[in-house]
Amino acid sequence: MGSGSEWMFDFFGSVMPIFFIVVIGIIILSAGKGILQWSQNNRQPLLTVDSKIVSKRTEVKHTHHTDEAMSSRTRTTYYLTFEVESGDRMEFVVNGEEFGMCAEGDEGLLRFQGTRYYSFVRHPKSNRDTVRGYGHHKT
Repeated sequence: MGSGSEWMFDFFGSVMPIFFIVVIGIIILSAGKGILQWSQNNRQPLLTVDSKIVSKRTEVKHTHHTDEAMSSRTRTTYYLTFEVESGDRMEFVVNGEEFGMCAEGDEGLLRFQGTRYYSFVRHPKSNRDTVRGYGHHKT
């Protein structure tokens, strides 16, 4: 029976340090990726372009904890997809308030830097209709 427990200690003694190193490596890689993206965004020009919202979506993540209180947590991430005059599409994470104020088909000025979203200012409805020729009334 002694040899069986020694085997378990040898197993955990060799596997646990490797597991710990792998977990620390994943954390370092994730942090490095975030810092790299932040740095790349900072090197990009801050652009303001005409655009149209072509899609909205949400991603909901649920986390359940089985502690004494049986707690759970829900996190919602909001995304807007914009199409610019060239036909390119870009998706950005936005806050819930901004998401709620936007509708598919809204046109306006998108301000962004790399993958970093700054703002979207809708063109007033009367301006959009006039620009597209819909503002002319038959008499």
